[in-house]
Amino acid sequence: MKNKLALVTGATSGIGAAFAERLAVDGYDLVLVGRRKERLDEFAAAHPEVAVTAVSADLSTDDGIDTVARLAATEPLDLLVNNAGVSHYMPMAELPAAKARELLGVKVLAPTLITRAAVGPMQQRGTGAIINVAGMIAFSGPADKSVLPRRATYAGALAHLVAMSQALSAELDGTGVQVQVLCPGVVATEFHTRQGLDLSAVPRMSPADVVTASLRGLAQGEVVTAPGVEDTGLLDAVFQADLAAFGAQSPQLATRYR
Repeated sequence: MKNKLALVTGATSGIGAAFAERLAVDGYDLVLVGRRKERLDEFAAAHPEVAVTAVSADLSTDDGIDTVARLAATEPLDLLVNNAGVSHYMPMAELPAAKARELLGVKVLAPTLITRAAVGPMQQRGTGAIINVAGMIAFSGPADKSVLPRRATYAGALAHLVAMSQALSAELDGTGVQVQVLCPGVVATEFHTRQGLDLSAVPRMSPADVVTASLRGLAQGEVVTAPGVEDTGLLDAVFQADLAAFGAQSPQLATRYR
């Protein structure tokens, strides 16, 4: 029996590295994508029991995205994990244009185009799963100014992943291809320290627990998996309210605007 094959972006640390570890234990062969190839090579050397292809790619660039999209289109993937990320927590007016482009490249353009490349072949094979790693910040848009740090561009990028994943799941209903958007809260990784944030005193979930929630949620058929939310009725209420507002639109001008 041939091993299943998974492609994981952002695999050099944090949640991506935890996905790689878990999937290797589960017997997946791996295509691991990251900017620090030496870490990918170290992982491959430490896991001779599975086949590991290390791909150095910067997903904030067109060349990096195209490289990984070609792999997603041509390799017989059973699982795609779009995990790569950059933080860039800044108010929009203070966010340099170069950092805004990097953020949108990594968290919007890359997962969209890599998913687009993978999904057609998965449909043809009648099987596969796609996990898009977002975060609970995707639901923070209505928060008032007391919620810090300010991060409008980042929150918007993650909200894109939620809406895209939900809509894509509906598109793929009955095809044998699953879609999940994974929305952890604060996780104990290098992510925040690279931004200069000290969260050592803040309770944080482990990357391994995030991966456990993702894979169990996928097995349970969840489209939105929030590892730290105990009451899933809260998520259901959010999405039902979204649909109620969507369904309540009319071609007539609302009375409050007349």
